[in-house]
Amino acid sequence: MGSMEVHEELRSAQPKVWQFMFAFTDSMALKSSVGLRLADIMHSHGSPITLPQIDTSCLDIPYLARLMRMLVCKGIFAVHHSSNDSDETLYKMTHISKWLLHNSYLSVAPMILELWHYLRQCVKEHFASQNPQFNNLFNEAIECTANIVMKATVSHYKEGFDSIRSLVDVGGGTSGALAEIVKSYPHIKVINFDLPHFVATTPMCEGVIHVGGDMFDPIPNVDAVFMKWILHDWNDEACVKILKSYRNAISDKNGKLVFVVIFVQEDDNNIFGDMGLVFDLLMFAHTTSGKERTE
Repeated sequence: MGSMEVHEELRSAQPKVWQFMFAFTDSMALKSSVGLRLADIMHSHGSPITLPQIDTSCLDIPYLARLMRMLVCKGIFAVHHSSNDSDETLYKMTHISKWLLHNSYLSVAPMILELWHYLRQCVKEHFASQNPQFNNLFNEAIECTANIVMKATVSHYKEGFDSIRSLVDVGGGTSGALAEIVKSYPHIKVINFDLPHFVATTPMCEGVIHVGGDMFDPIPNVDAVFMKWILHDWNDEACVKILKSYRNAISDKNGKLVFVVIFVQEDDNNIFGDMGLVFDLLMFAHTTSGKERTE
C-alpha cells in the first residue's frame, strides 16, 4: 500500500475520532431538553410550535434555537413545514421525544435526569440514604425503567409466573416491577425487599408487602426470587454468595430464581445495537466491581 493510500485512510478516519471524542454532547443536549421539559411543552401545546411559544421561562431564544437545531439533527424533534408563508420555524415531536414526557407511564425522563456522577457514592456509601432529593430522583429513575422492562417481562414470561404463589423482589425500589406482576397475577403474594431508606419512602401498593433489609442478609422464604438488574452491580464472588443464600430461601424444590439481565453480545445485531457494551462501561465506571456478563 502506498503512502498516499495510507494518508487517505487516516484522513477518512479522522471524523470518526472527533465524533467519538464529543459524543457526550448528544447526552448533554438530551438531558437539557428533558430538564427544560421541551417535550412536555410541545405535547401540551398539541400542535407544531414556535420557539417563542416554547419559551415559557425567559430562555435566551438564540441559544434555544441552537439547542433545537441539534435535537432536530438527532431526530429527537422535527421541523414542521407549514403550508403558509410564515418565516417562523415550527417544531413538533417525534416518536423519540414521546419517551421524554415526564408524566407518561412509559418514559425514560427520570433516568436521563439521573445524577450518574453520584452513583459510585450511592453504591459505596449509601449516598441516597443521606440525600432525600437524590434518593427520590434515583427512585424515579429506577421506576421508569421498571415500567418499561416489566411490561415486556410479564408479557413474555407468562407461563413462568402462573405456578408461583409467593415472590420476593430483591432491590425492588419503589415496587414498580411488583406492581406490574400483581396487576397480571393477583394470586401471587409479593414482597418488596430493599434497603430501609428506599422502603421508607415507597408508596403503598395493593398486594405488595415492603420489607427493609440488606441483600446480603437472609431474605423471606418464598417460591420465587426475582431480581431485575441487580447482579451486574457485583463481582462474580459476591454473585455466587448471593445466589447460594437465595437458593436456601426458596421453599419449594420447584421454586425459581428469575433474573432480568443485560447480556453482552459483541456481535449484537438487535435493535438496541451495542447497548450491552455501553451498560458494561457504566458498571465499570459507577460500581466498585460490577459488570454486565455474556450469556
